[in-house]
Amino acid sequence: MTRPADPSEREVLAGLIERVTFHNAENGFCVLRLKARGHRDLVTVVGHAATISAGEWVTASGEWINDRAHGLQFKARFLKTSAPTSIDGIEKYLASGMIRGVGPVYAKKLVRAFKEKVFDIIEGDPERLREVDGIGPVRAGRIVAAWAEQKVVREIMVFLHSHGVGTARAVRIYKTYGADAVQVMSENPYRLARDIRGIGFKTADQIAMRLGIEPTAMIRVRAGIGYALTEAMDEGHCGLPMGELLPLAQTLLEVDAALVESALADELAEGTVVETMLGETRCVFLAGLFRAEQGIAERLLTLREGPLPWPWIDPDKATPWVEGRIGLDLAESQKAAVRLALVSRVLVITGGPGVGKTTILNAILRILFAKAVRMLLCAPTGRAAKRMSDATGFDARTIHRVLEVDPKAGGFKRGPDHPLECDLLVIDESSMVDVMLMQALLRAVPDTAALLIVGDIDQLPSVGPGQVLADIIASNAVPVVRLTEVFRQAAQSRIITTAHRINQGTIPDLTPPDGESDFYFVPADDPEAAMVRIVSLVKTRIPARFGLDPIRDIQVLCPMNRGGVGARSLNIDLQATLNSDPPARIEKFGWTFANGDKVMQIENDYDREVYNGDIGFIETVDAEAGELVAFFDNRRVEYGLGDLDALVPAYAATIHKAQGSEYPAVIIPVMTQHYPMLMRNLLYTGVTRGRKLVVLVGQRKAVAIAVRNASGRRRWTRLRQILSNL
Repeated sequence: MTRPADPSEREVLAGLIERVTFHNAENGFCVLRLKARGHRDLVTVVGHAATISAGEWVTASGEWINDRAHGLQFKARFLKTSAPTSIDGIEKYLASGMIRGVGPVYAKKLVRAFKEKVFDIIEGDPERLREVDGIGPVRAGRIVAAWAEQKVVREIMVFLHSHGVGTARAVRIYKTYGADAVQVMSENPYRLARDIRGIGFKTADQIAMRLGIEPTAMIRVRAGIGYALTEAMDEGHCGLPMGELLPLAQTLLEVDAALVESALADELAEGTVVETMLGETRCVFLAGLFRAEQGIAERLLTLREGPLPWPWIDPDKATPWVEGRIGLDLAESQKAAVRLALVSRVLVITGGPGVGKTTILNAILRILFAKAVRMLLCAPTGRAAKRMSDATGFDARTIHRVLEVDPKAGGFKRGPDHPLECDLLVIDESSMVDVMLMQALLRAVPDTAALLIVGDIDQLPSVGPGQVLADIIASNAVPVVRLTEVFRQAAQSRIITTAHRINQGTIPDLTPPDGESDFYFVPADDPEAAMVRIVSLVKTRIPARFGLDPIRDIQVLCPMNRGGVGARSLNIDLQATLNSDPPARIEKFGWTFANGDKVMQIENDYDREVYNGDIGFIETVDAEAGELVAFFDNRRVEYGLGDLDALVPAYAATIHKAQGSEYPAVIIPVMTQHYPMLMRNLLYTGVTRGRKLVVLVGQRKAVAIAVRNASGRRRWTRLRQILSNL
């Protein structure tokens, strides 16, 4: 056993990484098992690294701690990795997914064939790779290409590693700046935070400190203004009041207020940020978001003022005609909505479940289709688009697909110079659409087209900055149809009545129903009991009673990721229960991926055309090559080991990630330990994700807290004000 050291005693530990037990790609936290120099047993090291792989040589400085749960650990304040030189290290490194197409089996074969010269062979004599059984021209080409990319970046990485930057970020820096990377970093490391996704101000600041930039340097304080606004953007704001921004920047930067004010003046003069009044409040906005909200408002008003793109339609004839086509008698409120849609260039339809949004949309689309109006339907997510297609019978696509993502150039191919080809654009689930995406979409709408915006204003606002739907409705700048009447057939659903009670601030009926129901409350007094009940519901109780598939039909939705009944811990338990003995599996960064697993993409990947929140199912796993294939809405997507930080198991997910999706059955844990996230719109959004069945598991007190908490979080946005004033 290794000797416990005094926690205040700084030590340096060096050795070979045997195994990466856990790695969080978002914050870099990792748990490593290290074959350390001078230690007989494997050592547990905890620290932070942008990327980390088995087989790498690591040097760590820090101290020993005795963790109550996990025992003796070395807590690294700084981790530096380098490519391996030993046979054992090279094999582990190759097997870790650093090179696409090489998994554990091929790593072993390569090392057996070429020993410690394997890197030299790949680089200098790649034809010899074909000597290895199973490596043909395609795999050999992949290996050579991947290694060449790493070779180009290696010199830059030496520089970056010496300044505390890990491998993944080094690759991103190279791809952004190319051969100029070292020069850019040396001149202004804060550009990294502005230019590169995944590199924030803190990382850039650490690099700047190592490069000798003083904490009070104006280049740093100016960058800190943008950092403070970016932190606000992560909370959904487009800007901040001056009275909040200056103290926040001062706290984040730990510099004098006068210095922050001087830096803000420079940023305003350069146009990086913009000062404006929101009512009586002086605010500062990031220039990009300022322009985006301005652009949305101007496009909406331009579209509102133009002539209709279709000839006049007599609603008194069209309404009875469409009632015959859809086989329904429209209520007076629905007829009024259809009439308004036929004469409006821009219209918003909003309302909760069961109020007839889909019926009205169907009626409008059928009337206009009969008049040969070219229609384009879109929604923020693949699942929302599919649901829209199923409900209307018309083709619907994701907003990203409609705009035609351009992965190489960044942004979208569709825009003012190459507009969408339609007379009417319909946007469903619009509460999810943030400021930047809505701006891109409206820029692509032809000047001659009409716009129909559909959404539920009471759901959670977008994950990204802004509250576009709420601001448009509140501005009174365009016609709005607010649907509130729950129709008789919908009122028989306890899911719908529960959702409306929550939305009205009334505690829903949590008593056991008489006979069959689509809504249940299962009490659980503590996290352990809740966990056991949720696993039992998913595995046996719901499938046995309702005939639903536990993996494909049932979705657990959590208020939070963290905690005993958070999405992360539930994923581990549900995966172990529902997919305990798969034919093949890959382990990466603490997650296991196996045939049959349900997975979620957690970042936008424009090359593969899979986006944040998309759910797929793993079809095949090739443990030898370290690759897997997942299907997202019948689309085949390949992942190498190095790509798996973009995937997580999705047996459980957060309610935020489920926006725009609908599932046959939904289980929602609601515990007082979720207190920071217990809000009315969060619970309402979760409940309205269930189509056939919703089960709340937890404490009545927690449900009551959520229902009574209508405050949500105010977002600082300008769109409502601009629209009202134009």
